[in-house]
Amino acid sequence: MACPLDPAEDPRADALQAGAGPDGPHVGQNPPNEEDDGRDAIGTERGVWVDEEHGIAEKLQRCQEIVDHRFGDLELLQAALTHASGASHRLGSNERLEFLGDSILGLVVCQWLFQEYPEYSEGDLTKIKSAVVSRRVCGKVACELGLDKCLVVGKGIHQGRSFPKSLISDVFEAVVAAIYLDAGLEVIRQRLHRWLAEEVRSAVDGRGSGNYKSLLQQYAQRERASTPVYRLVTESGPDHRKRFRIAAVIGGEEFQPAWGNNKKDAEQHAAANALAILHHQTPPFD
Repeated sequence: MACPLDPAEDPRADALQAGAGPDGPHVGQNPPNEEDDGRDAIGTERGVWVDEEHGIAEKLQRCQEIVDHRFGDLELLQAALTHASGASHRLGSNERLEFLGDSILGLVVCQWLFQEYPEYSEGDLTKIKSAVVSRRVCGKVACELGLDKCLVVGKGIHQGRSFPKSLISDVFEAVVAAIYLDAGLEVIRQRLHRWLAEEVRSAVDGRGSGNYKSLLQQYAQRERASTPVYRLVTESGPDHRKRFRIAAVIGGEEFQPAWGNNKKDAEQHAAANALAILHHQTPPFD
């Protein structure tokens, strides 16, 4: 399946954030109309109804197989899979579990990197961690696992299109929290090491090759809900030996610029400076 849409590209994003489908209020408040059989139809052009017990049972079973864990408390898993649009009230959705899961994910990844890469500085570890726990990675891994097929959402949210990226990444964090509460830290640690191994290697390789622009973009999208842009501050030298001084800008905030022998290098150096400042470190480039 294709990776989900970014909320900014999806006209339904405002409705999702408000906890209601584009076609109306929360599902569960009103029964289906006579033309709708109320069947579970995520992934088709029909909607789902949270009171369709058979459909939810199938999703719970499927999710347990996907995450390789049999839940003692199925209510935890159901809450983790339920978007606000598919809950009768917001406390029945996955929002609280998402809050907890974000911290558990960060803890596991930080300890993992600390133990596996003792030669890396605090700054390097921070950049790698920011990449691994980004919304992009959480959404990507959730899709690869198939968690998007297990979601319980309101009717009208899914109209034969992919879910917004934020929704998919949120359910990943919620499922992480549900497994933690049901089975403890060691069980979810093992699962995360399995699911995120490739992403950790990729982030470490990015650090080694100095791909600071990629790391800055991942950080900015996760922490600032914004994408960095690069501004040419000045240039110097003759045409055949020009040097460029460029600054990274995130959401209107401009960071310390950096020189480079070409625009590509200057942008990489500017991104490295921005990352250092964001993590309260000294910028490495003039």
